[in-house]
Amino acid sequence: MATMQDVATRAQVSIATVSFVVNGTKHVTDATKQRVEQAMRELGFRRNSVGAALARGRTRILALLFPVLERSLSHTSVAFFSSASRRARERGYDLVMWPIGTDIEQIDVLARGGLVDGVILMEVQLEDPRVKALADNNVPFAMIGRTEDPSALPYVDIDMVTSTREAVERLVALGHRDIAFVYSTHPEYNHGAVSRARSTYLAVTEEHGVASTLLACDEQPADGRALGERFADEHPATTAVIVMNEHAAPGFVRGLTRTGTRVPEQVSVLSLGSSAYMAEMTDPTLTYLRTPASELGELGVDALERRLADPSASPLQTLLPCTFVPNATLARARG
Repeated sequence: MATMQDVATRAQVSIATVSFVVNGTKHVTDATKQRVEQAMRELGFRRNSVGAALARGRTRILALLFPVLERSLSHTSVAFFSSASRRARERGYDLVMWPIGTDIEQIDVLARGGLVDGVILMEVQLEDPRVKALADNNVPFAMIGRTEDPSALPYVDIDMVTSTREAVERLVALGHRDIAFVYSTHPEYNHGAVSRARSTYLAVTEEHGVASTLLACDEQPADGRALGERFADEHPATTAVIVMNEHAAPGFVRGLTRTGTRVPEQVSVLSLGSSAYMAEMTDPTLTYLRTPASELGELGVDALERRLADPSASPLQTLLPCTFVPNATLARARG
């Protein structure tokens, strides 16, 4: 296997010059660079891309931290990843997924390795230990989601307050006076989006004098179906349901219809924070508020790039609401 010394001898330059060409750490004249690269081709010399990146002090690699080992991936989650990856490539970066949950030791490993220039953090808790770990290790980061007090941090997030208010008020406008809220829950995550949506739902239903019911459901279609199957017996007065649980929503509609509850004639269903892909899984097709996943994935990369370019600049902070998509699961309240 050819070495840098072999290349230097063939090109009649110093080994330091070969190193400058390989690692891009110092300027070399075009003529010298061409001689070195010609020698590399003739000898079959292969660059060590990671070594070159570390020599420059920048790897042009970004890590997206998502607790995929603890949470199921949804079509919406994939939209976040794919749009962030596209934007990273446009900016000259590679994006890798790093499945870190609450294991702070993994943050330390990531920081010590020096293999990434920065981190995009997803599934952010209100009190998220990963945020402190990244800051303590001086790793530049931005969040898709936000902590309880994100005032000094770069973030992009769903405007869940606006989105949840819209969901409730659309149902109230259709005459619904008893509205349930189904949310996803996980014992290890105090997810900011879920918490904000839940508190907004309670505030807006109280504001309009509407009966409210909070229902936790695991993030599985089977759990949604089980909830739907017992729903009419347990909540006979409820005429509308907001479902903030993308995995359970199709099962919930199936459970309702399986036990004879007509959707939307008897119970209207509005999915909060979903996608066309998931909406098409139900019959009738779910009416939903679309998560701006593609937009936020791109903006997350933008927020991190701003932090990398100028750590002292004011952090990018952006909220985007969900977008209402009418389909077939909303109707005026019965009676």
